Amino acid sequence: MNFTFMDNDDFTLEKKALGNRVQELRLKIIDPSSNNPISQEELGLRAGTAKKTIGEIERGVTNSKFETLLMISKALNITINELFHFDMEKYKAKRE
Repeated sequence: MNFTFMDNDDFTLEKKALGNRVQELRLKIIDPSSNNPISQEELGLRAGTAKKTIGEIERGVTNSKFETLLMISKALNITINELFHFDMEKYKAKRE
């Protein structure tokens, strides 16, 4: 098994990438009552967490608990693997 180590100690890029992924997935889910994507508040309700937490995750400013991320993936009807399926090279390129 190969392990890839992150380039930074505070995981800033990884948190931003995860946040963008959560937002991207949230915006794909259409609320049937409004015909608009679900809000941070609605995702929070479905995941059993606060709207504030969803916002912090989407902005990449928090260290999320694994349990919270599991609940978000369940609320988005995806696997945890799918939640973490994002291209880190895109974020590394922006930093350089």
